[in-house]
Amino acid sequence: MARRRQLRGFDLKQIEGFAGLIGVDEAGRGALAGPVVAGAVLVTKEFLEGRWATTKAGRVNDSKQLTPTEREELWVEFEALAASGQIHAHYGVADVAEIEHLNILGATKLAMRRALAGIYPPEAFQQKTEPDLFASADEIAAFQPTVSARILIDGLALRNFPYPHAGIVSGDARSLAIAMASIIAKVTRDRLMNELDTRFPGYGFAQHKGYGTEEHRAAVLQLGRCVQHRDLFLRKLFASRVDPAQLGFF
Repeated sequence: MARRRQLRGFDLKQIEGFAGLIGVDEAGRGALAGPVVAGAVLVTKEFLEGRWATTKAGRVNDSKQLTPTEREELWVEFEALAASGQIHAHYGVADVAEIEHLNILGATKLAMRRALAGIYPPEAFQQKTEPDLFASADEIAAFQPTVSARILIDGLALRNFPYPHAGIVSGDARSLAIAMASIIAKVTRDRLMNELDTRFPGYGFAQHKGYGTEEHRAAVLQLGRCVQHRDLFLRKLFASRVDPAQLGFF
C-alpha cells in the first residue's frame, strides 16, 4: 500500500500542469551481448487517480526487483490497459551493430528515441501553440497544438536528445510511469534474448540474458564470440587476461 502511494504520489506531483506524463527506461545497457531496449509509457492524471493505479499499482516495481513471472503478468495487464486506451506504451531497440557504431550511450538514446516516437514524434513537442495569423480554414482545422506531456527518463538527463525531459535518478524506484517502462523494456529484451539463444546455442543467452556471468564468460572462452557480442565490452572484460584471437577478434 505504501509503495503504491509513493509511486503514484510522485507521478501526481510530476504531472501537475501537464496533460500527460511519459516514463522512459532501458534494459541491457551493461550486458556483454544482445541489444539495448527502451520502454516508454504515457499516463494521465485520470489514469493515476483511476481504479487500476489505486488498487493494483503496488505490484509495480523496478523490473530488476520482480521475478520473470511477475513481469510477464504485469505485461499482460499493461496490454489490456493500452487496448482500453488507459495508457499508451511502446518500446525501441538498438542492435549490436548500432551499439558498436554509436557506443552504448548513443545506442541507448537511439532506443529511447524509438520508444518515444511510438507515442509522439519529436516534432510534436516543437509545434507552435497556435496557428499562423493568416492560416487557411483547412490549416486551422488540421492544427495540432503543442503536446502537453512531461517526459521523465530514468537516470541523469541526456545531452543532445530531441525530446525535452527531466532525468530522475533511481526513477524506476520512484515513478510509476518509469517503473512500468522498465518492465516493458525488460520483458521485451528478455524475449529477444530467448530468441537469440535458439539462434546461437551454447552461450546460455536464455539464462543470463547476455550479462557477464561466470557461465557466460566461460562459454565465450570456449566458443569464441558471436555476432551478438559487443566487441568493446568483451575486450574490456578480458583485457590482459586472454589472447584476443581466442575470442574471435581479428
